[in-house]
Amino acid sequence: MSDKLIDRLPAPEIAGAIIPWFTPANRPTADRLEETSGLIEALGCELAFLRPEHVRQVNSAQLISGGILNRLAEDLEAANCTLVVIDGALTPVQQRNLEKKLGVKVIDRTGLILEIFGLRARTKEGRLQVELARLLYERSRLVRTWTHLERQRGGGGFLSGPGESQLEADRRMLDDKIVRLKAELDDVRRTRAVQRAGRQRTGKPVIALVGYTNAGKSTLFNRLTGADVFAKDMPFATLDPTIRRLDLPTLGEAALIDTVGFITDLPTHLIDSFQATLEEAMQADLLVHVRDRSSPADMEQAEDVLRVLGRLEQETGLPLPPMIEAWNKADLLPTERAEVLAIAAQNQEGYPAVLLSAVTGQGVDELLAAIEHGLLLSAAEVRIVLKPEHGRARAWLHRNGEVLSEEMQDNGAALIRVRLKSDRLGQFRAEFPDIETDLAD
Repeated sequence: MSDKLIDRLPAPEIAGAIIPWFTPANRPTADRLEETSGLIEALGCELAFLRPEHVRQVNSAQLISGGILNRLAEDLEAANCTLVVIDGALTPVQQRNLEKKLGVKVIDRTGLILEIFGLRARTKEGRLQVELARLLYERSRLVRTWTHLERQRGGGGFLSGPGESQLEADRRMLDDKIVRLKAELDDVRRTRAVQRAGRQRTGKPVIALVGYTNAGKSTLFNRLTGADVFAKDMPFATLDPTIRRLDLPTLGEAALIDTVGFITDLPTHLIDSFQATLEEAMQADLLVHVRDRSSPADMEQAEDVLRVLGRLEQETGLPLPPMIEAWNKADLLPTERAEVLAIAAQNQEGYPAVLLSAVTGQGVDELLAAIEHGLLLSAAEVRIVLKPEHGRARAWLHRNGEVLSEEMQDNGAALIRVRLKSDRLGQFRAEFPDIETDLAD
């Protein structure tokens, strides 16, 4: 009986993949080939072949043509492939024409990442964000999507063709779903804002981990918080954001956020759809940029992360929080390289850095110290004398800062020592201009 059930299980898709490149500057490196292979395997596909292809002349109808296309068709047939991955950008027309020519399903880089996100989403919020991204992607490609509806076509008037009214119906159906999903995600955003306001009222700092996919963020998250977040050596092992308590050596309790990984050419639809989640990182008190220093593409990956953060800064209108870097995977480095990086981290210009291994725990104490230092740089300890009639100001300080102590004085006033972020201190001074604030030594 069990054998029959196993026989009924669908066989995994067999994928053939190419990475088109057009100039020497964008010729794929071995690291890029490995990344593409990892993405396809993360989708649960069996990879038959993967190779870069130099496209000297772009075919507007199919992107590739001639010998490249013929060789691809032959290899697909020889390996019994059921899927083609073009690790680049395809227009809807190119995707449709390639499917007709090759006789199998074709997806581009955006489609591949969307498929993986669909598999990884676990929470309701994650599924909503992935579904919105997928619908935005589908709407931009109506020329090739929803072809199963062609059988239901029907003319709506003398001048409209049989497919014209159906295309409009498809677009209207997608638009209705997009509006509904955006409304649901607005509810998520409001809920997150309420939760965020609650954390701010406690005065507890918030730290967010950001970084390239597969840099080891979730492993570091588990190491720092004692949590059991799914962490695996594959792209986008973590999709849904997670918040856990983090105990800092001297500052005490804080909140640590694990975010979705970034990637080269992160699809626009994903950034738009995940904005509610990514706002958590943008409103943190400190960002920890986790970098895989064992990767040959580490510098390029770091630039990609900073590029996405810059775009989020523009689109959300929120200033980028202070940032430090966690140089991860020291355990995979040769001894000499690790020693060089350890010295470089101590003399790092720009963002402060710590060399560590989330797997072994090496350097984690140094990272916690760097996190505390980064938080203290973004906040100031202030002494404020409040008279009995300053009840509203006292409530404001408890709501927006971390009150360290209150000492009653003989005249009925209270000397309050409070830690405030620089923007909060500016707000306090603007709202209560008659109350003097002195920075503590």
